[in-house]
Amino acid sequence: MVTNKRLVPEGKPKEEGGIFGMYSVDRENIASLVYLGIHSLQHRGQEGAGIAVSRENELDIHKGKGLVDTVFDEEIISSLKGRAGIGHVRYSTTGASKLVNTQPLLIKSSRGSLALAHNGNLVNSQELRLFLENNGSIFHSSLDTEVIAHLIARSPYSDIEEALIDSLNKVKGAYSLTVLTEDLLIGVRDPYGFRPLILGQKEDSYILASESCALDILGADYIRDVKPGEMIIIDEDGYRSRQYMPIQENRFCVFEYIYFARPDSSFNGNNVHLVRQEFGRQLAREVENLEDIDVVVPVLDSGLSAAQGFAEEAEKPFQFGLLKNRYVGRTFIDPVQKIRNLKVRMKLNPMREIVADKRVALIDDSIVRGTTSNQLVEMVKGEGAREVHMFISSPPVTHPCFYGLDTSTREELIAAQKSVDEIREEIGADSLTYLSLEGLEEIMKEKESGCCSSCFSGDYPTDIDRDKALLK
Repeated sequence: MVTNKRLVPEGKPKEEGGIFGMYSVDRENIASLVYLGIHSLQHRGQEGAGIAVSRENELDIHKGKGLVDTVFDEEIISSLKGRAGIGHVRYSTTGASKLVNTQPLLIKSSRGSLALAHNGNLVNSQELRLFLENNGSIFHSSLDTEVIAHLIARSPYSDIEEALIDSLNKVKGAYSLTVLTEDLLIGVRDPYGFRPLILGQKEDSYILASESCALDILGADYIRDVKPGEMIIIDEDGYRSRQYMPIQENRFCVFEYIYFARPDSSFNGNNVHLVRQEFGRQLAREVENLEDIDVVVPVLDSGLSAAQGFAEEAEKPFQFGLLKNRYVGRTFIDPVQKIRNLKVRMKLNPMREIVADKRVALIDDSIVRGTTSNQLVEMVKGEGAREVHMFISSPPVTHPCFYGLDTSTREELIAAQKSVDEIREEIGADSLTYLSLEGLEEIMKEKESGCCSSCFSGDYPTDIDRDKALLK
């Protein structure tokens, strides 16, 4: 049995993970609903999954490596009794892919048991870890989450809310958290709002989730996005809000719209699919040689929405010229390059009847490492395409992200090492066009959504080690 399949295409950026929490006044089998919640967030992480529940003044937890439906079965879910719970799906941007690094983390301290699940990345975690270790803390994982846990355990405040606020005032970077105690569910978002967190309701239950699609699967109602710098506290009386830290300039990660989130999710009233369509329309508006295109073909599934918008704006026919095999995962080890190359064709197969003798506009959302784009172009040309013009519905990724993407150095980023024309030559396309940063930011402004675009500009909103940020 394959228990750790990749659902994320190679060469694409990976998100740190997805979080979910639910508190019910009456239900005692909350784990079954938390399971559905994290299953709907599976696209945000496939390396591990976990659920923690609170029952009768104690916390119980189960977690493992792999996909949600391999970590949990009916027997395990039925054993996790409780009316409040949190869940997590993980991709390791920091910390190796080991079971000990799977979340939620469960800790015990003088103020009782506590479970935490974290989406994001702290930029001062190493500094804090060193301080904590020098003062007697013993770490069992390499997670940023455990840094927060130790800070809470060491806080002089006995009240969990105050201890959490005291701890978060010491950290810098990106974090959306769900925190489970014996009688509370707490959700927290960093003051820049880098990573998403949604508040919802289903009958007497309140829900916290990385994306609104996790509400939809439960038939729950969307209440609102948790604000940057806000803490949501949920108990048997409902929920209340604390603005524990002043809101900084909203720097929501724009890659949520570009790639990470499911297209049926929405943030602050903006549907992801429709925003991606608008990226495609703007890209088409920026192109001068639209007459050189016969057909618009998306790279599935990442370029689908943008390709639809591009085709509408360009008034060109839209066709599914690449067929996706949805049953391919990590089915074997790649011993030689020849077999690795065949994996791309296993996942995406061009349709000769659509692309033959055509000037094809191939639409994708990003080129990060450039590991598959050249193979896609070669495959489409191999099926008889006269020309292949590559269009990317985001700007070139030229700088590493320190807030939750798995790009830690510029050495990994093809656009940091090569010009657009050099990338075009490397992938074998007849032309290569990116969406401009100005065009992307104008769309976000129209959507009344601030965004973090530091991976395109190098303009980091928090203090960053510049030597590390500019590593060649």
